[in-house]
Amino acid sequence: MDKALLPEGCPRCSLGKFLIWMGVLAVVLAWGGYWMARIFLFGIGETALDNTFGFGLWITFDLAVIALGAGAFFTGLLRYILNIDPLKHIINLAVIIGFICYSGAMIVLALDVGQPLRSWFGFWHANVHSMLVEVMFCITCYLMVLAIEYVPIILENRQLNKIPFLHNMAHNFHLIMPLFAGMGAFLSFFHQGSLGGMYGVLFSRPYSYRPGFFIWPWTFFLFVLSAVASGPVFTMLIATVIEKASGRKMVDFKIKALMGKIAGTMLLVYVPLKIMDTWGWATSVLPEMGLNFSDLFHGVVYGQWQLWTEIVICGVIPMIMLNVKSIRENPMWLYTAAILDCIGVSINRYVFTVQGLAAPVMPFDQWELYIPNEAEWAPTFLVIAYGAVLISLSYRYLPVFPQEKALNAAK
Repeated sequence: MDKALLPEGCPRCSLGKFLIWMGVLAVVLAWGGYWMARIFLFGIGETALDNTFGFGLWITFDLAVIALGAGAFFTGLLRYILNIDPLKHIINLAVIIGFICYSGAMIVLALDVGQPLRSWFGFWHANVHSMLVEVMFCITCYLMVLAIEYVPIILENRQLNKIPFLHNMAHNFHLIMPLFAGMGAFLSFFHQGSLGGMYGVLFSRPYSYRPGFFIWPWTFFLFVLSAVASGPVFTMLIATVIEKASGRKMVDFKIKALMGKIAGTMLLVYVPLKIMDTWGWATSVLPEMGLNFSDLFHGVVYGQWQLWTEIVICGVIPMIMLNVKSIRENPMWLYTAAILDCIGVSINRYVFTVQGLAAPVMPFDQWELYIPNEAEWAPTFLVIAYGAVLISLSYRYLPVFPQEKALNAAK
């Protein structure tokens, strides 16, 4: 029965091996589920979050996966709106990763909101002056768009596709996909930007505060650019992990190099602007607040090494690597540059979230240390395991990779 559900001409591991793998993921899901239940029952006092750190591991993780999940909306924009045809070979995976990232972020936000039964208040009693309201509406609507984009992929399952009604539905979904790609790009642009804008307007947090362009602080645009500069290569890396795990080719290397070129081009825009932003912040914004650049860094945990790692090692270096054709077309260097790019955007989200709150803002304040506990780590790994489950099921039972049969024909 299981074999009848597999994509035609695409062999998979035995059902026994697959169930063992799913069993391992089930253990992680059970661990995370246990702590989620405790948090729902006893509140977020179970975590290491407090009055100083209202944001912590969960928000850092949310912002990072949402940035890395930007490969869905940006790849969709390039494929369906700008008509870059080769991306059709990886767009299915981009949609699945985007759906995982956004739905996973919503799972963690249900915990982080403190009183999840009242989470609907934000929609019904919206604070129209809050950037988080825009984020809330856009991220919810975009998750719906991703779900709609995921549906035709599911309907292409070998057995489901034999049903005429479902076959025609999947075909019609594909015809109107440019509409959803455009909606997704619009929604994702504004919520990615508003996540950055939220930090930029925090005038009482010197590490995060930035002046603006009209009503938007610079961080609005920097968050959008960093997301579209890292999302495509994250999708490419996930495709590579699937290839290594399965021993089969899924995507032609030329497509991977193209994703690297797209990310490199966006880094060419983002990194210089990030350097200019940092310079302006250090030489203008901080002095106006009566602070020095060194005042916003402390010890090893909150040291300057993170800033230089983000900008130079995980910014300038991958920007150069991905824009040099000979380097980009070497698999080892392409993957290295992609990993550095993803680490860079994750560091960026961490320092804005944690270091921005840890830095003292009053003369009598001191640096605060934040260490997430098991109640925060477990749900975080639950989301990762949840993503692995969806990717595993999609890879096994859905025709995610259009090139797979052709690339493995000689085997």
